[in-house]
Amino acid sequence: MSDDQSAISARDAKCLFAGLVTAPAIVLAVSGGPDSVALMWLAARWRRALARGPRLIPVTVDHGLRAEAAREARDVKRLARSLDLPHRTLRWTGPKPKTGLPAAAREARYRLLAQAARKDGATHILTAHTRDDQAETLLMRMLRGSGIAGLSAMARETEREGIRLARPLLDVSKAQLVATLKKARIEFADDPTNRDPAFTRPRLRALMPVLAEEGGDARNLSRLAARLARANAAVEVLADAAERYLALRDRGTSRPGFDAVVFAAMPEEIRLRLLKRAIDRTGHEGRAELGKVESLLAALDRIVGEREGKLKQTLAGAVISVAGGRIRVEPAPPRRTRTR
Repeated sequence: MSDDQSAISARDAKCLFAGLVTAPAIVLAVSGGPDSVALMWLAARWRRALARGPRLIPVTVDHGLRAEAAREARDVKRLARSLDLPHRTLRWTGPKPKTGLPAAAREARYRLLAQAARKDGATHILTAHTRDDQAETLLMRMLRGSGIAGLSAMARETEREGIRLARPLLDVSKAQLVATLKKARIEFADDPTNRDPAFTRPRLRALMPVLAEEGGDARNLSRLAARLARANAAVEVLADAAERYLALRDRGTSRPGFDAVVFAAMPEEIRLRLLKRAIDRTGHEGRAELGKVESLLAALDRIVGEREGKLKQTLAGAVISVAGGRIRVEPAPPRRTRTR
């Protein structure tokens, strides 16, 4: 890719979207800001150069949080029409939470985008996350004490509700997208919430120039996230092998759970992942928090190390117990609702 101040060329755009040529249809998440407008414009230019390619469907989600959002959605629709693309605006209706609003809005946006993708027969949703977003995500997760998986930040492609969620601009800077739009003389919206210090991400964004002076610019932070993602993928392979090994050792036995002594001999990170996997699969209260799984593992280690004693603990809708040299993870009974 060219330097951060130059517009993205047609050749570069072809590389960005190369893996999507055979998709039947693609939903483009377009809010109206510079990143997503650039995504739509680049994708449309790429598609026009193909003899046969996927249908592109720009979708704007109006969260109903700003008065300007409806006008911005109309502006996106006008631009999409000029690019010969169909456009749809979806609205997040219903009450909005008083706390955790950014996370709730993000969840609603992906849910609505997935619904649009299924309706139009699209296999992919493209979002306009950039290298700058990746750096900010890494910083946020570092401050929250995330593990290796969390510090890998955003993956280039994941699956959500049967739809592939792809981020083709993850190695591209926001500055280069803005330069691309300026060269094409395409206008875009400015969302003031991106600078609102009431939210964590804008506060970290304001720190980026200072971090860059010490070498912590978006390029280096994004590179760190990529290296952590590579390490995380390797550890996942080892965890898969360890899980298969435990299953093979227990083949032919009717005793539930797995051997506590064999489990204890494995590296701590592998044990942690195996335990979290079992709880996430078995529990019915969402994914277990890493810190709580770490505390549970420490308790398991003490019991197994003493070769005596028992443990029974509930976490994320699963019951984890140790007895007779076996570790068991089973569904917890439903919580009783309190009556007044």
